[in-house]
Amino acid sequence: MNIKPIKSEKDYNDALLKIKTLMNAKPNTPQMDELEVLATLVEVYEEQFHKIEAPDPIEAIKFRMEQENLKQKDLVAIVGSKSRVSEVLNRKRKLTIEMIRNLHTALHIPVESLFLDYKINCA
Repeated sequence: MNIKPIKSEKDYNDALLKIKTLMNAKPNTPQMDELEVLATLVEVYEEQFHKIEAPDPIEAIKFRMEQENLKQKDLVAIVGSKSRVSEVLNRKRKLTIEMIRNLHTALHIPVESLFLDYKINCA
């Protein structure tokens, strides 16, 4: 096992390639140990240099709708009227606390994602 710290994008890409070759390692083997160490190093590097920002609330809702194959009309019982759903999804109206609670309960969207600030279209 020849593992070194990940200090550059080249090191990062090399580690990813090595991880790919080790994905079928058997438990309790030197290969599995190497895989676990590399995965930890990659995770730390990604947290520092490849941070993925949380989507804004509207994008989170749209993503969940896509996952669950939902249409706007399916949100009426959760958000309110058909026009209110449209206003929210088109960023013309902010989510209320009640809408956030309902979306979290019904669609299991993390509350943290729904409470993030986002811009509305004032046109």
